[in-house]
Amino acid sequence: MLRDDLRGMFYIAIKDLRAYYFKAPNISWGILFPFAFVLAFALRNPGDTRGLVPGLLGLTLLFGTSSMEAIVIVFERRIGSLERLMLAPINLAALLGGKMIGGMLFGLTVTSVVLAVALAVFGAGSVNWLLLALALLLSAAAFAALGAFVSVAVREIFEAQTLANFVRFPMMFLGGVFTPLAAMPTSLKVIARLLPLTYSVEALRAGLDGASLGAAWVDLAALVGFTALLFFPAVLILRRGTD
Repeated sequence: MLRDDLRGMFYIAIKDLRAYYFKAPNISWGILFPFAFVLAFALRNPGDTRGLVPGLLGLTLLFGTSSMEAIVIVFERRIGSLERLMLAPINLAALLGGKMIGGMLFGLTVTSVVLAVALAVFGAGSVNWLLLALALLLSAAAFAALGAFVSVAVREIFEAQTLANFVRFPMMFLGGVFTPLAAMPTSLKVIARLLPLTYSVEALRAGLDGASLGAAWVDLAALVGFTALLFFPAVLILRRGTD
């Protein structure tokens, strides 16, 4: 039943947040790691520091949402707790959705801290709050789906970490965080358009700059598409692994 699935998703997300996410090392990793990269770039190329804020938010969401998300299912498979979850009266899509919601909530929490600091420093006069909220939410969903896909695609924790970094680090340098897409060669632009972080950074930038909702509809739609493209295959892989 839908009510059972929704209840199950809620409690799975709460369990994961308590058991895995809200720990000091995870919070520091989620905030300090992206901040260190952006700060290093800003010191190396001083200029429009405010222009780096969308990339900083996107990176914080990416690493905050997907870091633990990518290994939670692998870990629970090894200790047997995933099998116990599967005995609950919910379907696999709801189970994986609960895992995703946990990652999303953690990513949005740490990103909200970074956003609050950025707005305190640079001001919030022109922010389109609706667009910014949608950009944050849909970005978190896309990155959580990425983490979920990685977590069901491998069997070992080190494999999940390796695969997640194999995907995230190219995104960090090709997703428009440090270098605008307009300044990239055509070949790199094509690759960048295949990465969810690109659309996240563009949507976040539009929201912070006060653009209209319609100006970023392509980016928002792309984030929805990436979420579906990663989530539904992850459900199929998880179901195949339990047959």
